[in-house]
Amino acid sequence: MADLLPGEIDEHGRTEKLVEELQARAGITRVHVRRDQSIPELCVHYEPGQIGLEEAVGLAKLTSSQVASRYQAKSWFVRGMDSSTCAAVVEHILTRSKGVIQANVSYAAERVVIEYDTKATNLKQLEARVRSSGYELEEPQKGHACSCHAHGSGLAPLLEMPLCFAAGALLAVGCLLSYLHVGGVYGPQACFLLSMFCGGFFAVRGAWNSATQGRADIEALMILAAVGAGLLGKLFEGGFLLFLFSLAHALEHRAMEKARKSIESLTKLRPENALRKRGDKLETVPINQLMRGDRVLIRPGDRVPVDGVVRDGVSTLDQAAVTGESVPVTRSPGESVFAGTVNVDGTLEVEVTRLSGESVLARVVDMVAEAEARKGPSQLFARRVEQRFVPIALAGAPTLTLVLWLGFHVPVADAVLRGISVLVAASPCALAIATPAAVLSAVARAAKSGVLVKGGSYLESLGNLNAIAFDKTGTLTEGKPKVVVVQAGEGVSEQDLLSTAAALENQSSHPLAKAIVEEAASRNYLVPLASQTRALLGKGLSGQLAGESVQVGSLSMFEGQNIPSWVHDGVIKLQESGRTAVVVERAGKYLGILGLADVARKDAVRTIKRLRSLGVKKTVMLSGDNLVTAKAVAGEVGVDEVRAPLMPEDKVHAVRELAKQNTVAMIGDGVNDAPALASASIGVAMGGAGSDVALETADVVLMGDNLEALPFAVELARHSVRVIKQNLFIAIGVSAMLVTASCFGWVKISEAVVLHEGSTLVVVGNGLRLLWFKGSRQAVA
Repeated sequence: MADLLPGEIDEHGRTEKLVEELQARAGITRVHVRRDQSIPELCVHYEPGQIGLEEAVGLAKLTSSQVASRYQAKSWFVRGMDSSTCAAVVEHILTRSKGVIQANVSYAAERVVIEYDTKATNLKQLEARVRSSGYELEEPQKGHACSCHAHGSGLAPLLEMPLCFAAGALLAVGCLLSYLHVGGVYGPQACFLLSMFCGGFFAVRGAWNSATQGRADIEALMILAAVGAGLLGKLFEGGFLLFLFSLAHALEHRAMEKARKSIESLTKLRPENALRKRGDKLETVPINQLMRGDRVLIRPGDRVPVDGVVRDGVSTLDQAAVTGESVPVTRSPGESVFAGTVNVDGTLEVEVTRLSGESVLARVVDMVAEAEARKGPSQLFARRVEQRFVPIALAGAPTLTLVLWLGFHVPVADAVLRGISVLVAASPCALAIATPAAVLSAVARAAKSGVLVKGGSYLESLGNLNAIAFDKTGTLTEGKPKVVVVQAGEGVSEQDLLSTAAALENQSSHPLAKAIVEEAASRNYLVPLASQTRALLGKGLSGQLAGESVQVGSLSMFEGQNIPSWVHDGVIKLQESGRTAVVVERAGKYLGILGLADVARKDAVRTIKRLRSLGVKKTVMLSGDNLVTAKAVAGEVGVDEVRAPLMPEDKVHAVRELAKQNTVAMIGDGVNDAPALASASIGVAMGGAGSDVALETADVVLMGDNLEALPFAVELARHSVRVIKQNLFIAIGVSAMLVTASCFGWVKISEAVVLHEGSTLVVVGNGLRLLWFKGSRQAVA
């Protein structure tokens, strides 16, 4: 599915349209999505007499392209939501709108992500439909996680807490008047009525909005319960119910705002202004006025305002905020810099390559904000349960009242009060916020550590994985060869050997040549100047040095010559250990052998060990290199299994084979191994800050070149899954317990309200704990 409709994570929306379109084609008998493996696959059944295999495959690809072109995705901020019920209302409105095939609204992120038919509707019609129901869709300002950043978000943030405090104060005053026998009967009752008005202000508005869309929701249950208590003369209980309900919602709103602000704080890493250089003049301008090709001056201590390329100067940059790397990196002319990083010690002149809204930092903020709207399995489960709870409660409460009154001869007032308690107990407030609170907090925490998780579905997959496939080059290894063995002949020093080899290799751009030159330079060896250098294709280099002939290359370069046994044996030994051997000969004398290899990353061994301790049972290395070299690297870093040599399509087959029995993650650079990443249960790209492809194709992106961010991400995801399960258990468990207790009259309304709203605050607080998650390693923070 990832190959046909990139970005699709479920069987709804565009996937449904693809299935419908394909099934309507001649020769296609049935189309469905298979999930018997850990990755979704499109299964197409066809009639061989009418259509061939290649034609069926081509038809699937063509149809998927047409579907992707016609059915587009769009994201907005949603203004005016003050509870998760509001999100459900907006989602209901959009889902029932003509041309909308899927809508996901997140109260936690204040975002909506829709898929719509461009031939059946347009964005202005959808905006008008939502506006008519009292909500606003706002075009996202690139790089901002909160709609309130620019325009505010309705009355709720301003009045919610004051009205809640007013409701509590009026309750207290009413109780005091009743205790002191002041104001007669009507004084305390008036206070309780006013308390109900203040506490139920936003709940009534939400219930009305839902009712106009033909929905009954949590607010409706609470209003009915409060009104029922009031009609029975229990005004204090009704006021107390709405006070605690409004208090829980206000605190929930503040908690979600804290999580959103945690994401929004990433944008504050980017300065509002930049020092633009034009000729000899410097001017301070807002970053949104910078254009591609402009030059900006970044002084020591300044934050980089936009993504760009260094054109002048050398300095050290602290990239921890964007990539999670704890060690500052040096940047010189020709190298890229990212918005939000800190220039430590030198002055840089940088050419702007991306506008402010296109920077890596801005795109990360946008992706993180949209991620929570893409619901995972737990959130979809909670939504299904929530949708069934409300109608069951609405039908069950009056039924219970009648059964108790008529069947068990319970006094009518007591029977009604028990029914009201059931309404309160069955209201799924905690369930509605249980998963979003945890997902938003986890995604925000990951982003602060340079790990981009694109949705709750991917977070849960990462938390449940038990196998990881690694690309070798650049992931488990440094990605470039280094000299690891210097074997000098008898009477020859290592300096003579390396200096002679570097003299010729200095005039070549081959990666092996660069590695030899860098090794000589790292040892501060003087490299003489060679002349008449000539490359022998696939073999090596020959030239002159101080009037003597020099040859540097593979053993095949010396065929037909009398090669000493120690040279021949040394080359074979190096090759058997997975290293590339370079032989150096000068004036007929063999000076020695250099062994080169793409060495394992320093953090690879620690990463593999850490993943095992987290419960990853199988690690596999996939490599396009020869099997001997691949096994040498695998043995060094400690992976369980090696598969090599593999072409890109072979890596896809290997990942799919692993996925048959495991929840498997594939980690690579997200560029040449993008097909393998798409074939895994979850694709993880490394070094995403410098790769547009990685940001777009992978499900999880490690922004820096730090492999140890992977176990941190896995540990955070595992912890998040545990928190989500805890929240679901608390939400469902408390509701089930209260419903049972209410049926038997074991709890009063006031007690049911306290326990019910208390469970909501508990799950929100439990989810927010993830914002301060540190993990067992402090290297990534």
